[in-house]
Amino acid sequence: MSEKIARRANSNDVAALAKVLARAFYDDPISQFLFPADARREKAMERFFRIEIGSMYLEFGDVWTTDGLEAAAIWAPPGMKRQMVRDLVRMIPMTRYIAAHPVRSVRVLSTLEAKHPKVPHYYLATLGTDPSYQGKGFGTCTMAPVLQKCDNEGLPAYLESSKERNVPLYHRHGFEVTEELVLPCGGPKVWLMFREPRI
Repeated sequence: MSEKIARRANSNDVAALAKVLARAFYDDPISQFLFPADARREKAMERFFRIEIGSMYLEFGDVWTTDGLEAAAIWAPPGMKRQMVRDLVRMIPMTRYIAAHPVRSVRVLSTLEAKHPKVPHYYLATLGTDPSYQGKGFGTCTMAPVLQKCDNEGLPAYLESSKERNVPLYHRHGFEVTEELVLPCGGPKVWLMFREPRI
């Protein structure tokens, strides 16, 4: 097992991190809602994370991992242009995995997007740890560099937690629940969380 030292991810990490996150999010309520076919979900999520990391966040955001690739934290910095149309076009190859519910998927993503704070903030788009390493501090490790940046710059952070059991973890790092949101089309509940900088 590698030491818990965070580093920035690079293009060589994309494929492996996509697999790690697909395993981490296999039982996630939103993943189950958008990718209901159990047999296809992991492959669908792997493709999703390849696109999210490699095409969206690696170039314009902050992607952190560890040398052993046990976990990943994917952040959007303040002012990052969230080019929804471009991003959705890149996801078109995934539609055959979404069990004929692409419209439902777009509604869910649009609902979450509309809830983002209007003030400049860092957005934790994804935080996931390989199931074999969960509960051992790797997620916290990969989240820490950007939380420190938030504090240094005096900027807040924001995330959506789709698992209630993760809310205490985020709370320990300064996030507070601002809303419990039930997603449209019969979707699950998510916890919207906001963190003021620690000055």
